[in-house]
Amino acid sequence: MNIFMRRRDSLFVMGLREATDLFSEWADVGRDEGMQQGHAASVDVMLKQLLQGREQPFTAIDIGCGNGWVVRKLKTEPLCKHACGVDGAPSMIAKAKAIDPDGDYIEATLPEWRPAEPVDLVHSMECLYYLQDPIEFLHTLHNDWVAPGGRVVIGVDHYEENPSSHDWGPSLNVHMALLPIKRWKEGLAAAGFVDVEATQVGAKEQWNGTLVLTANRRAD
Repeated sequence: MNIFMRRRDSLFVMGLREATDLFSEWADVGRDEGMQQGHAASVDVMLKQLLQGREQPFTAIDIGCGNGWVVRKLKTEPLCKHACGVDGAPSMIAKAKAIDPDGDYIEATLPEWRPAEPVDLVHSMECLYYLQDPIEFLHTLHNDWVAPGGRVVIGVDHYEENPSSHDWGPSLNVHMALLPIKRWKEGLAAAGFVDVEATQVGAKEQWNGTLVLTANRRAD
């Protein structure tokens, strides 16, 4: 039995469903388009921070790419040499490939999968807290995903200081790690990242905004 099947079995015992199954169903009924629209403002801020100061050609990965919309935005950047997306939801990847047949979209589950070689920029919006141990994954992110001198930006709507998000896991019957901002920042620093920053963007009444985390890997 492989690692993915063991994880599915453990979630079955706990009565939880796989987030990848949920998002495949959402793609099948077109809810990915609503997710894109809902996250667009936060992602614009995230990409601005990710690309800030970048003067050399870069490679990039979007973790939890959904229908590939962020990958397509990255590909329009003049300095982008290559951008790819990875997602564990089969229907999301199928939709990304249908929209962008020449794009690089990979169906794979985290934390087991990792890129063949690190990239300069890593983007992830609303994905990492679905992992059983997102803080532990930050070490893998640093060591195997981000090239020396590279940067990561992580967007999180489900976090401790955003009470409106606290019931999402139970309501959807999926695992979601609920962590405070301090824990995310400490996890990035402990993984080896430097220049760790956290901002909350798009806050409004009863919504404390998207937590945007940026960090750099030291140049070797």
